This record gives sequence, C-alpha cells and structure tokens, in this order.
Amino acid sequence: MNERRRSPRIKVKVPAEIVVEGTDIPVRGATSDLSQNGCYIETIFPFPVGTKLEIKLQLEGTLLILAIVATCDPQVGNGIRFTRMLEEDIEELGAFIDSAIEK
Repeated sequence: MNERRRSPRIKVKVPAEIVVEGTDIPVRGATSDLSQNGCYIETIFPFPVGTKLEIKLQLEGTLLILAIVATCDPQVGNGIRFTRMLEEDIEELGAFIDSAIEK
C-alpha cells in the first residue's frame, strides 16, 4: 500500500465530538489513531466521503478542528483529513503526538 500520510500517525484513543456541517447534533466517538493532519474514528455509522465536519478533540484542552471525510469503511469508521485549525491547536496537537512517539 502506498503511504500517503504527511506526518507520523499514532495509535491512541482520544475522545471526539463530531458535528456534521449544517447540523447542531453532536456525535460522540473516539479516535483509533491520530496525526497532525488527520485521524481515524471508529463508528458503526460512518459518514459519506466528502462530508464536512467540525471536530472537538479532548487533549489537555479542547481542540476545534474543521475536517473532511476522506475514507468510509461501512460499519467500521472514517478516515478524517483535517482542513483547518487554530495555530495554538496545531501546536498542542503536535506536542501531544511528539510526546506519545517518545514514550
């Protein structure tokens, strides 16, 4: 398989609250892996590819991330690509990933 990822991906469960663009109803879940540019969220009801999302990840603080569904695995989950984050959230996510890699 071709490696398309731009940054290291770690296996980690991080609580996530997901809201589909245009709705107000949050869906709670957790990542199964996480990188600076995206994550995988396991869910038996995955979103279609191309769905725009707002995601809140619970690290030390709450990161607010705009994202898009990149892959859809029926009854398994979604590959998510991050599209926009605040600079401080990018830094916090990077520090979290770096500390997990060092362990």
